[in-house]
Amino acid sequence: MADAQHPLQLVAASLPESPGVYRFLDGEGKPLYVGKAKSLRKRVTSYFVRQHPIPRIQVMLGQAVSLEITVTSNENDALILEATLIKQWQPRYNVLLKDNKSYPFLHLSTRHPFPRLAIYRGARKEAGRFFGPYPSVQSLRQTLKLLQRLFPIRQCPDRQFEQRIRPCLQYQIKRCAGPCCGRVTPERYGDWVRQVTLFLEGRDRQLADDLKQAMWAASAVLDFEAAAELRDRLKALDHVQEQRSLGLSRGAGDLDVVAVMERGGLVNVQVFFIRGGSNLGNRDFFPDNAAGATLEEVLEAFLAQFYLQRDPPPEILVDLDLEEAPWLSRVLGERRGGSVLLHQPQRGEKRRLLDMALANADQALTRRLAGQAAHLDRLEKLGEILGLEGPPERIEAFDVSHVQAAHPVGSLVVMGPEGMIRSAYRRHGLEGFPDDTARMAEMVRRRFERLKREEDGQWPDLVLLDGGLGQLHAVLEVADDLQVDGVAFCAMAKGPNRNAGRERLFLPGAESPLILDPRSPVLFLLQNIRDEAHRFAIGYHRLKRGQAQTRSALDQIPGVGPKRKKALLRRFGSVKNLRAAAVADLAGVPGVSEELARRIIDSLQTET
Repeated sequence: MADAQHPLQLVAASLPESPGVYRFLDGEGKPLYVGKAKSLRKRVTSYFVRQHPIPRIQVMLGQAVSLEITVTSNENDALILEATLIKQWQPRYNVLLKDNKSYPFLHLSTRHPFPRLAIYRGARKEAGRFFGPYPSVQSLRQTLKLLQRLFPIRQCPDRQFEQRIRPCLQYQIKRCAGPCCGRVTPERYGDWVRQVTLFLEGRDRQLADDLKQAMWAASAVLDFEAAAELRDRLKALDHVQEQRSLGLSRGAGDLDVVAVMERGGLVNVQVFFIRGGSNLGNRDFFPDNAAGATLEEVLEAFLAQFYLQRDPPPEILVDLDLEEAPWLSRVLGERRGGSVLLHQPQRGEKRRLLDMALANADQALTRRLAGQAAHLDRLEKLGEILGLEGPPERIEAFDVSHVQAAHPVGSLVVMGPEGMIRSAYRRHGLEGFPDDTARMAEMVRRRFERLKREEDGQWPDLVLLDGGLGQLHAVLEVADDLQVDGVAFCAMAKGPNRNAGRERLFLPGAESPLILDPRSPVLFLLQNIRDEAHRFAIGYHRLKRGQAQTRSALDQIPGVGPKRKKALLRRFGSVKNLRAAAVADLAGVPGVSEELARRIIDSLQTET
């Protein structure tokens, strides 16, 4: 809690009147809060003039024991550095946007005589045109599906294109023109590429005019089949426009719509991606540490962090009048390499877009709060069924995965009052243990031994085991050996014939297993946790198995290092295809000589 005698008040008074970034640190030197300032002295001393109105900042000041600053050359650099440090350190008391996913784009290649239209993620270093970003792969796939109805542009990778000797299914269902097998001329294919470019640029009117002129020209020379095809494409274009239109003109340009809403302690930020007047989709976010913060503070923090690693569009609509809007506009404009207009429209079609975003934020909050209420109710009932003192605040579930004892691995997943806590998931290699009972006991032993060593480790209220009485007894022996108290245990065995809904719950000291009603919401909760642990374990097992297969086949061959192995697998796809390849085929891979190609084939065929 801030007061006049705070030890950092004198430090704040000595800071320079320069722009920069300040960091409040705890006793271990860990960042508690990161902020930016046009004047470091004025901004930091404001924390100690009076009691801070935001409770979490009061708590932060009570824990802060030191202060660090970084002076920047200008205000814009301060804002960028603040967003970078927040993303890097995830300070406990900052409003945090936890969104590490890259957003997909549509990529139209240009290095090939028959360009490809495909989904693209990552740094846009490939040659060609990029359209987007799209909020999700699902929305992008839907766009591709619509585009295929209009323009038969190929989507197959170049390697498949070069290897095909007859057209694929896409050609049969008229979703591709079959350029791989010479079913279309480069000139006609080039026309489709120009048309799809016009469409993705939002120049629908020009595209429609071009199609109409081509249709009438075909009719004039009595080529009615071509004219009918162009007519059908025009109808499909109108249908697609209706599906994607938001009432904006297609020449409205590129813009994002960002709205924020709070209810019941939850804050939702809604983002709509508008490109060329078409809605590419929307996405919602629930920033951490937003409770108690003003909506203006949340929105400003969101904009800075969200566009830190993404190119902003030339226009961003927001539903609040932000004090730092000019500052943010300048920084985002520098990032984009052009101007960015950040503003709050009051009327017209753009105001309608903001109202739509707010309505979606309202619906997202309704769904999240309803889901949380149902989740908390299930946790409370679970506590009652298992005889706990209250609803479990932290459930840790363990599972083992292998195929005939090969490459055994284990998983730990964690659930709390707000759902699955993916940052707490852990994976275990379990080589050298005779059976699943010993593997389960070993995982739990590692977990509790680590918790014993950690001073601030989070202990579970309930440990859920995928297994039966044998796993439960083995784990209870581990808990007794390590003197673990206050943790409940439950083993969940699959029902007869592994039927879902007939699971048996084994509890310590119980004479017989507990069988819940198949329609019980508590059973549904436990099934979800178990299935998540199973999914996580299977993913790790597949990774280990794949690594072992490629390692045993290629890594023991002299002269084949990581780069050559990667190049070989990229060209041939699998070790099986490598075994069937000819020496000349392998020698065509960069870095592989004819002598090495013979050595690879001899080694692979010897292993079989």
